[in-house]
Amino acid sequence: MSASPSQQAVLLPPKLLAALVGIFISAMMAGLNNRVGALGLVDVQGALGFSPDDASWINTSYLAGEILVTPFATWFAITLSIRRFHTFAVVVIAAIALYLPFVQNLALFVALRFVQGMASGALVPLLMMMALKALPLNIRLHGLALYAMTATFSPNIAVWLSGQWTDGMQMWQFTYWQVIPLCIIAIGLVNWGAPKEPVNYARFPQGDWLGMAFGIVSLTLLTVALSQGERLDWFNSRLITLCVVNGLVLLGLFVACELTHPTPFIDLRLLKRKNLGLGSLIFTVLLMVFMSATLLPMTFLSKAAQYRVYQSIPLALIIGLPQLVLGSMVALLLYKKWVDARKVFALGLLTVATACFVAGHVSAEWHRTEFYIAQILQAVGQPMAVVSMLFLMTSVVDPKEGPYFSGIINTFRVIGTLLGGSLISHLLVTRGQFHSTLLVGHEAMSHNDTPQNLVHQIASQSLTLSIADIYYLFAIAACLMIPLVLNMTFVPAPSVKH
Repeated sequence: MSASPSQQAVLLPPKLLAALVGIFISAMMAGLNNRVGALGLVDVQGALGFSPDDASWINTSYLAGEILVTPFATWFAITLSIRRFHTFAVVVIAAIALYLPFVQNLALFVALRFVQGMASGALVPLLMMMALKALPLNIRLHGLALYAMTATFSPNIAVWLSGQWTDGMQMWQFTYWQVIPLCIIAIGLVNWGAPKEPVNYARFPQGDWLGMAFGIVSLTLLTVALSQGERLDWFNSRLITLCVVNGLVLLGLFVACELTHPTPFIDLRLLKRKNLGLGSLIFTVLLMVFMSATLLPMTFLSKAAQYRVYQSIPLALIIGLPQLVLGSMVALLLYKKWVDARKVFALGLLTVATACFVAGHVSAEWHRTEFYIAQILQAVGQPMAVVSMLFLMTSVVDPKEGPYFSGIINTFRVIGTLLGGSLISHLLVTRGQFHSTLLVGHEAMSHNDTPQNLVHQIASQSLTLSIADIYYLFAIAACLMIPLVLNMTFVPAPSVKH
């Protein structure tokens, strides 16, 4: 007895499934390569003898490489074939990862991380493109749930891995070597599963190469400004000022080129659609808010209680591990005809906002366990928000527009992460100075303590109050996004035969 058409639609060809799994592994690996590298930087710079200021350029170079490739990755994947493009990027990542721990020269180290960031930035967009192109409608949401894990699972599981390498095993080299087994698996799966396609040389003369040049330089300059701005005191630094001014001018030229070119790398005209334009703005802010789940508690515990990354692992696993099932559970919910994805999205935002309000009650006496309730709420709210958002956005995208959409959404993904880290760094300094000034004025009125203890108490209290301020800011931001989400165009659940 032959299977029904609906049953056949559910079953993916083994080779296609293998290719999709391989691209998922490489996308997750790219996220881990970024986050674990940032978390383990202190141990790396200590082992290699780099100063903190100099070592900060290691992260900047990686982020710059990642963002400048992201808008163009899907175009090159289509032109060169996914199989060929993916293999090249993953081989570059693995080769550099193998060599990095032996590099003693800072300039070479920075350059290699830049190239590795470029290769990593090429991988995550492929996952979104494959999910939209290859998956039938009745399982596409589960593919989008896999993509959502790059924002919900990967950043949190990276804390566990970083802690294992630097504190558990005391082998900082695995900060970079960890990706090599994943690279081998991903290459094997994609090379077996993806079709062998010739290079489409006819596409090269059609590319918006001038726009690409503007885009690469502008995104690199703006990344330098955002990642180094706080350290160099923003516009008091000539370097940051030049990066911002020139970066914004070139970004404008890039946008102009892409909007007017007949075959752009990313079709920015898609943002005219309500769910795409509004959704991209919401996604950017959402990623900034999500940084309250890991960066804020880890920053507080590392400074107030001298926690190492290893000691913060439970906070990350509380959020990370449930994502292995929660994303697909949200996808199943969105397939129900009576469910409005906008309301699920809004409920997810409300849950994340509640988590931030709960954590906003932080005090100087808090340790790891006091953050658990907030982390559980984050674990529930994040997939509700991200999967619902992806459903609302991708539902108004035609499959042939998938590569353009993938480039756009992944560019906003990197920008949101950059803006979130930069905003938190800036607020920690400015709010810390504000609270310190108030506390010094208050304590000066009473001479009940020794100067040494007074300095310590003021530093501890100003840090605590600054962290609380940022939590409340993110909570308010999440709440303000709810009306925007409810204003998105309603999309009914996919019509799937059972």
